[in-house]
This record gives sequence, C-alpha cells and structure tokens, in this order.
Amino acid sequence: MISMDDLDRELISLLRSDARTPVSSLAPRLGVSRATVRARINRLLDSGTIQGFTLAIGEVPGAQVRAITTIKVEGQAAENVFRRLTGYSEIHAIYSTNGRWDIVAEIETTNLETFDVLLREIRRIPGVSDSETSILLASRKTIKSAESAPPSLLEG
Repeated sequence: MISMDDLDRELISLLRSDARTPVSSLAPRLGVSRATVRARINRLLDSGTIQGFTLAIGEVPGAQVRAITTIKVEGQAAENVFRRLTGYSEIHAIYSTNGRWDIVAEIETTNLETFDVLLREIRRIPGVSDSETSILLASRKTIKSAESAPPSLLEG
C-alpha cells in the first residue's frame, strides 16, 4: 500500500462521485496541473489503490425478483462455492462475510420460477450446508453512483 496525502484522498473522493470527470476538470478543482492529476491517477492505479473504474447500473430491465441469499459453507469448500456462484448470471454480487453465514449473494431473476430453480441449484453446490433467502420488497434508500469510466488520461 502506498502512502497517500490529502491530494490523493481528495482525488479519490472526486473520482468516487464521478469517475468520468475529465482530468482537465479535476486539475483546477484540486489546484494542481493536469500532468500532476494524470501522474497521481497512474500511481494509484499501479499501486492497486484504484483497482479500476466500474459501471454501476440500477435495476436490471425485466428483473422482477430481487433477493439476498446467505450461505453457510462446510469446511474448506468456500473457494469452490465462490467459483460456482460466479457462474450464474442471475447473481449480481457475492460477498464473503463473518458470523453465522459465510457468503452473501445478491440475486435478480425475471420470475419466481427462475428464482426457485436458482435457489435449488445453489443448495446443491458441494460444500453448501445451509442457506437463507430474503426477497427484497422495496428499496428505501439507494446510494446513487455515477456510471463510471476512466477519466481521459490523454486529454489535453
């Protein structure tokens, strides 16, 4: 991990709110040159502090059933279970966690039948010993994230 100063932290803060902000707009907001902003972004990327720029999407068109599934894993099977779960397009995020459950998965399907089939498949993965699912009824708060793409490092 590299040491970060206030400029790095402010740059990361600006990129978190809109990762598509051009370098030419970031520089005056930070009070530094475009070359400095480019160099800082490259250093943060090279060190792994910034691991990439992502696209955050809202609701998936056609998704009717959204749920959180918590999964308990037997013994040392967690990595195998993670690998298997990543193969399902209906699973949009997978988290390792502590406590009673080992894995949390966010699921979106187009209907209850597809949802039911997916849950049965998850429960049949070797190493899965228990699971619990909660269907998401309504969103009470969502943190809006801008669609992200890397700022133009070539911008003049």
